[in-house]
Amino acid sequence: MFSGFSHSVRGASHEKTGLVCQDSSAFKLGEQYAVVVVADGHGSKKHFRSHLGSRFAVEAAIEAIDRFYERSEELEANLPENHARIIRNIEKQIISNWNRRIDEHLAECPVTEEEKSKFKPEDFAAIPPESYYGSTLVAAVAGADYTFGLQIGDGSLVAVLEDGSAVMPMAYNESAPANVTASICNSNAAKMFSSFYLPNSRLIALFGSTDGLYTSFGSEYDFLDYHSIITSRLNDSGTFGNVILQNLKKRTHYGTEDDISLACVFHTKLLEEKLGLLQEKVSENKARSAQRKAEQLSKKAPK
Repeated sequence: MFSGFSHSVRGASHEKTGLVCQDSSAFKLGEQYAVVVVADGHGSKKHFRSHLGSRFAVEAAIEAIDRFYERSEELEANLPENHARIIRNIEKQIISNWNRRIDEHLAECPVTEEEKSKFKPEDFAAIPPESYYGSTLVAAVAGADYTFGLQIGDGSLVAVLEDGSAVMPMAYNESAPANVTASICNSNAAKMFSSFYLPNSRLIALFGSTDGLYTSFGSEYDFLDYHSIITSRLNDSGTFGNVILQNLKKRTHYGTEDDISLACVFHTKLLEEKLGLLQEKVSENKARSAQRKAEQLSKKAPK
């Protein structure tokens, strides 16, 4: 029923400074559901293991969602009435899974003297160990006729619906400095998640991305149009997959020049049925984009 892909690419600014890619991404295909997950490690001084923290966040999210789907019929029967409680429980399980991975990694790989050397002893002692691994997280599930998702920190989710429209189920969260942004490493992380649930909705495609993608566009219109274009070409995902990867590498030179992750799952049969509609939407979006640019130029023109 579902297929998918995920890519994480190193940002242009990180290439210049020698910082490793802080992003991680993945997708998971079940029999009746599919998952997209992306995470963005903070990368600042006190989050010196955040490239690992983002990977652990992705793994923790997939593990938690899979656990809830072990009883998929019961889960899906309860979602309409109890989706808020179910999603909160998934969020709590993700945090627990993530912290377990942090504890295991610290036990196997204690902080080195080199890592400590960047801090004054008293400053290092004040950093909670989980902060070494600080990361954002965006995760969403596409079912047969519903979708739900959760998010802590910045990043985006885009759903391409059965009618061909591309929407953001949750508003984009603006970036904040790494020491104050919502993060899975925060002691009150369980209260910092945002979530959504869309019942009675068949999705053609579901995308999750870190904030480096959103900030590489001039407007939300352009950001959504980009996802429509990708969706219209997913029928050739084998060949098109490399095109997407190369485009993401190119896009890291725009906006904040940050790392970019993009994960996608799509309904293969519905995509085939709606391909003509999607192509029409792309043409309509191009026309509207040209009109918006013309209007902007008109406003800037001297009178």
